[in-house]
This record gives sequence, structure tokens and C-alpha cells, in this order.
Amino acid sequence: MLDPIIAFFRRIFEAIGHGIGVAIGWLLWPFLAFWAWLGGRGWIIKIPVFAILLGLIAGYGYLFYITQFWRGDDPNYVASYNYSEITTAAGEQLPDGTCQPSAMVQMTADLIDRNVNQDIWVPSNPLHKAGFFFVADWKDTPFFDNKAAFQLGTNQAIRRTAVELVDRLGRVRGTSSVNQNLQEAREAANYREDAWIFTFSPPFLQPSTQAKLREARQELLAFNAELSACQADFDVRADNLLQFIDRVTADIGSTSEILQRRMEAASFFGFDRRADDRFWFTYGQLYAYYGILSAASVDFQDVFTQRNLTSLWARIDEQMSDALQVRPPFVANGSASSLVKSHLESIGFDLLRVRSNLVEMRDVLDR
Repeated sequence: MLDPIIAFFRRIFEAIGHGIGVAIGWLLWPFLAFWAWLGGRGWIIKIPVFAILLGLIAGYGYLFYITQFWRGDDPNYVASYNYSEITTAAGEQLPDGTCQPSAMVQMTADLIDRNVNQDIWVPSNPLHKAGFFFVADWKDTPFFDNKAAFQLGTNQAIRRTAVELVDRLGRVRGTSSVNQNLQEAREAANYREDAWIFTFSPPFLQPSTQAKLREARQELLAFNAELSACQADFDVRADNLLQFIDRVTADIGSTSEILQRRMEAASFFGFDRRADDRFWFTYGQLYAYYGILSAASVDFQDVFTQRNLTSLWARIDEQMSDALQVRPPFVANGSASSLVKSHLESIGFDLLRVRSNLVEMRDVLDR
């Protein structure tokens, strides 16, 4: 009685297996045809081909290594700075005759160090720039793009901070001259994020992104050395802090809009090839701003005390710390009616919580 049913399902599975075999055959046919063609050629052709193939295998192996193994991304990294032990605002004179260096400048330099010295900068890698086997950008696939997105999110916060350091914080009331170290740091930090040492346009050589970011780090450290020697300015006024918070809220507000547009493309099954890089860009941005804003609470500690911002900052600090604990192995983007969690919605909610409290802090400063 069951024989017809068994035969029916056997035919279905045989058809599925045949279809899979045909699909694999079509995928492998160009490689098999190339291998057959190569077999009839001499060693003058074979040796360069094998060298190119070995180079690609080694290159993609290295790409796998630098994209899958992360270093220096501890979400609790701010605790290692022991900011509670610093009792002097940035630029103020210390008992030994020196001046207090800026925690914000040091944090920004350390975030650059984490991206290009402690770890390897992914967006400039030639095979990462070439995309998925030269067919599509890695950001349009679920592979090899998470670390690059994290680094770009971190770099977004670094760039914004470098601009604010030049325009307002590293000078007095906008009337003093721009600090040259900060100016050069801003220019280097805003260099192209995917530059490799070779280019197809003359003169065919250019500074890599890594080199320019290292240059930005050195200029930031040079400014802090000047500040420590009381030879530079760091203007810790309430309106400067207000302006900086305005810029940060605008920056993360733009990111929340990007997340919202991506969530509109959510599916019932939660699979979204762009969800992972959106999530990790946001995570990297929060990661960097967590450190930079913590450093700002030290540099502007007199303002925090006078305006009674300590409890409000403690709330923001806790929210950022909690947001950075979420590190899913797979980023899903489930729709509202799906049983699949939307990680974009989760981190977007954390982002908006932080932003709303920053807006509240800004309102207190504006009174």
C-alpha cells in the first residue's frame, strides 16, 4: 500500500538531486574547461597561471584571516583608563607646573591605534576592495564585511571628533589661531578610507589609509604633548561641550535613519545580506563614541559638576555599555510579524536611547 507513496517521494528526491547536480555542473564547467585547456599548454603558460592561482589562494586566505580574527575590541575598554582618578580638567595647570593633557585627544589617538596598529585595516585590502571574487561588493554579501563595517563606524566617530577638536576645542573662543597639529590630524583622519599604496592613476603610488591614520594619531599625540607643556589651548567651556554633543547627536541620528531604511527591507525569515554591515557600522560608531564621550566627561569635569550632569552621564554610560554587550554571530533582520529577532531594531533602539539622553544633556547645558 505504501509502495506508490515511497516511489513518489523517491522520484522527488531524485529530481532534486539531479537539479543540484546540474547546477553544480554549470558552476564548475568554466573551471573544468579552463583546466582542460591548460593541460594542453606548455610550462611557459602553466607557470604564470599557477603563480597567479597561488597568489589568489594566499590573498584570499589572508583576507579570511584579517576579516575573521578581531583584536582590541573589548566592549569594556573604557574601564582600563581609570578616569575616576583624574581630578583636573583638560588644559588646567597641575602642581608640578605642567598642564593636564586631554583625555578626548588621547582616546581618539588610541582608537586609531586600535584600528591600524593593534589590528589590520580591512577596507584598503585589494581583494576586499575587489569584492566577492570580482563580481559584487562584499557589503552586498553576508561574508567578509563585518570587521570592515566596524572599523568604518569607529572611523566615523574619529573623523567627527577630529573636526570638532580643530574648530572649537583646541582653540580659545574661535578667535585664536588653529593648532597646526590638530589641523594636520583632521586632514589625515579625513583621508580616503579605502586607499591602497598602488593606484591605477598617475603617479600610481599614494599614501595608504593606514599610513594617513597613523599620521593623524602622531599629530594628536603631538598636540597633547604641547598641551601638557602648557603650550596649547583646550577650551573646556560649557558651550563647546554643547556644540560637541550637538554634532554627536546629529551623527548618530543619521545612522539611525540608515538603520530605519534597512529595517523597511526586513523579511519574514530574517535573512538580509546588508543587515550585518549596517549593524556592525553602528556598533563601531557606538564603540568609539563610548570612549570619546567618557573622555569628554573627564576633560569637561568642571562643567559636569557645575551643571549637575553626573547622574545623566552615568545613565548614558550604562546604556552604551549595555549596547556593546550585544555581539550576535549572525545578524538577522526579521520583520515585525516574524518570529526572527531583528538585531537592527535592537541596536537602533539602543542608539536612540543614547541620543535622547544626549539631547537631554544638551538641553541642560543650554539653560
